[in-house]
Amino acid sequence: MSLIQDIRKDIFESSKAGSVERVNILKIVLADIKNEGISQSKSLTDGEILQVLGKQRKKVRDSISQFKQMGREDLVNREAEQLEVLNEYLPAMMSKEDISKVIKRVIESTGAQDLKDMGKVMGLAMKELNGKAEGDTVKEIVQGLLT
Repeated sequence: MSLIQDIRKDIFESSKAGSVERVNILKIVLADIKNEGISQSKSLTDGEILQVLGKQRKKVRDSISQFKQMGREDLVNREAEQLEVLNEYLPAMMSKEDISKVIKRVIESTGAQDLKDMGKVMGLAMKELNGKAEGDTVKEIVQGLLT
């Protein structure tokens, strides 16, 4: 079953179970996926859907940090619930040690020496990590290894 079918099935099951908040979150997810498909004028593959979900996860994390700074715990809790639902569909994030191993391999294969080569390393590392690591984390590790 494709990812979009899983989400639709979960909307139906959550609706039957009376989980209104979960249904609303999943409907937003589905709408974002449809909007991305419309903007690309095609049906999205599961990989492209995962990219959309990854973007949503990043937005939600940013919102959580902003709401924490503002002292809005009610909104933090709502966003945390949305993040929890998104994480059910996304692959688990890699640990910093595993990310470092991948980046070290990329550095060796490219022959990168210093921060001038950061763009090349970042591009290849992000492709290889394929959504299993946040860009900020990867950037931090790459900078640490190239300095």
